[in-house]
Parts: sequence; C-alpha cells; structure tokens
Amino acid sequence: MTPEIAAAIERSAFTKLGLVPPLVRATLEEEYTEPSPVQSEVIPHALAGRDVLACAQTGTGKTAAFVLPILQSLTASDATASDARGIRALILTPTRELAGQIGERVTAYGKHLRVNHAVVYGGVSQRNQERALRTATLVVATPGRLLDLVEQRIVNLGGITHFVLDEMDRMLDMGFVRDVNRLVELTPRARQTLFFSATIAPAMEKLARGMLREPVRVAISPVTTTAPTVEQSVVFIPHAQKRGLLETVLRNESVERALVFTRTKHGANRLSAALERAGFGSAAIHGNKSQSARERALEGFRRGTTRVLVATDVAARGIDVEGVSLVVNYDMPNVAESYVHRIGRTGRAGATGRAISFCDRDERAFLGDIERLIRRRLHVAADHQPAATPQGDASDSGRRSAAPKPGQRGRGDAGARTSRGGRFANGHSGGQRRYS
Repeated sequence: MTPEIAAAIERSAFTKLGLVPPLVRATLEEEYTEPSPVQSEVIPHALAGRDVLACAQTGTGKTAAFVLPILQSLTASDATASDARGIRALILTPTRELAGQIGERVTAYGKHLRVNHAVVYGGVSQRNQERALRTATLVVATPGRLLDLVEQRIVNLGGITHFVLDEMDRMLDMGFVRDVNRLVELTPRARQTLFFSATIAPAMEKLARGMLREPVRVAISPVTTTAPTVEQSVVFIPHAQKRGLLETVLRNESVERALVFTRTKHGANRLSAALERAGFGSAAIHGNKSQSARERALEGFRRGTTRVLVATDVAARGIDVEGVSLVVNYDMPNVAESYVHRIGRTGRAGATGRAISFCDRDERAFLGDIERLIRRRLHVAADHQPAATPQGDASDSGRRSAAPKPGQRGRGDAGARTSRGGRFANGHSGGQRRYS
C-alpha cells in the first residue's frame, strides 16, 4: 500500500464509521466519497452487533450498508476462530437479479479480504452453486432455491451468525413469507439480523418482531427527487396508440439503448414481440423468464446487440447498464416511487438521458401521484405524434382498474378529454392542466 493510499484511507469518512482499511480501500476504488444516509446510520450499529430494522428503498446505498459490516465481522471472527467452518452469513433477497447484483458488490467490497461467498438462486443448474457452497462463509440467496438445497442437505444454516433480510416488502408481495419463516427457524436464535424494507406496514412490523431482538430502528426518507441530467416529459395518448408512438420514438437515431417499462409480464412479452416484428432488436425481462433467458437478454442489452429491453419493475431492479439513453414508461407505474427508480436507469454518472411517459385516461391518477412526489410537473411533449395504430395492442396492462371511481375525478390531467379521431384535446400538447 502506497503512502498516498494509506493517507486517503485515514481521511475517509468510511474509516470514521469504524470500517477497517481493506474495506475502506475498496470503497475508495469504487469511487465512494461520502457514506449515504443509510450507510451512516446502519454501519456503526451493525459493527456493534445490534439488530437493525431499516426502512430504506433501492437506490439509497443499502447494499453497502449491510455487506461492508458483515465482511468486517466475518474477517474479525476468522482472526479469533480460525477453525470456524461453514456458512456464517446469509443474505436473503427476493429476485435472482438482486442476488447477482449483491454478489457482485460482495466481490467488489471484499477484494482485499479473504471471504469466500456463493450466490444461490433458481432457474439454473445447481451444480456450480454446490461447488461454491463448499468453501463459502457468506451466501447470497433467493428463498426457494436455498430451501431446496437445505432439504437436499447440501446447505446447513446451523452456524449462521449474521442474517440479512433484504427487500422484505417484495418478499411479502411475491409470496415468499412462508419460505422465509422456515429459513429463519433453521438459523440459531443467537444471531445478528438486519431487516430491510421499503415500507414498514403493520404486516412488516409483525414479521420483524418475530425475527429481531431489541432492534435499532433506521428510517431513510424515500427517494423523491430525480436526477437533473434526465430530461422528463409526458405524452397524453389513448392506450391503443401507444405502440405506434413508441415505434416512432425508437426510430430516432439518438436512441442508443432504450429501457421500456410495462406493468405486467404478459404486456412485456407482447410488446417486445411486436417491436421485434417491427425491426427493432428487442428482448423482454420479467419474473417468468428463465434465468438463462434473462442473462442473455441483459448481456445483449449491455453489448448493444439488443437495442430495446422491455421490463417489469421487479425484474428491472437488478439492471445496472451503462449508456441507457432513453427510458419509456409505456405503462405509468401505479406506485409513484417506482417512477423515480425507473428513470434513474438513465442519466447516470453525469451523462444526460431522457424519460418519456405515455399516459392514457385511466393513468391520470398515477401521473398526479408522481408529480406530487417529485414536486414538479412533467413537461408535456408536443413533438411526439403516434404512428398509425398497429393491429392489436401490445400490452394489456394499461386496461387495469386504474380509472377513478364513478363520480371521482382523476388526479392527473383534468383536461385530457377525448376528441374526434381518438386523440386527446390539444393533441399531445396537453393544454392547460388543472388538478383537483
């Protein structure tokens, strides 16, 4: 280690949090300058061995908040108990993409340490995972595959000292609670548990009480701002014309890589197939795709051989691809915070990006929620006109029950009334907007 690196480590804010030099050096090499709020709050308590109940969303830096102290704790225990064997740290996460992403962070943060880890998820052969598990002290896993390996007696959780439950709200939504509870029962009661969820609703509180011991509570405000490098706009358009408009937008040569969001898996498949038929290199990524298909789609998107990736919110959580020039909300998200995370896939690291949202009548309330969250109104694009309406519709997801109840006005664009030809009043310029 050079004197310059040693001095930088000593000055680092991560050193002040109590992290050891090898970990601080890794953060410097990842170009981290200051800990995020969730890192500043969680890391000292985690290093002190406390259980933590953290309300923090994706994008807040929470992965480093639990990976860094766990790596340090495992290294310290190695020094005092060199004969320790088996899995001692478990990070449970809901999706394959997130498991892979966390595994990559473990590799990056632990590059100057000797901590073997394995990443375990379904949809692929377990042979390579079994091989990695033989020497792993830290495991990142999805619940289903891990439980399969436990039942096959390939994995023993009796030596777990550190347990992370990441994105518990997603695990609850995806029906993993029974599997999670079974896995918790297989770990020792005398363990440290770090529990992360984007929301702490009553159901989450009940789960946490059964898993944590006198936890420190950490609440990080949700991400409500969007990057200034992202040019944001909305187009008011009937659902039947969305696909034609998307094709028009994608024909622009400035669009190098486009990430298109739908609300449903079925809608993602149909839209991707339609774009492929229209001559756009397209692939879909969602929870029903096999892991190998998802990895092929992501690799094609990274290489540029696939120009358009159509994704659902859950599947897209593991997408971290440079050079995304355009994000299209083909379906408006029905959770306002998802808008911030969606468009955060472009305009990264100082680069500029664009985000266009297609809003039909039934989605006006979603737009209103988004604009209240980000405290600004989206620019109404006047330069996009839909092409001729294709036969059939590329996605059924916009027809869900998002419309206001009878007698209730939508909270989005109050002036979006249909006119002749199926277009909204004032075309796509939107006209004056009034909110109830």
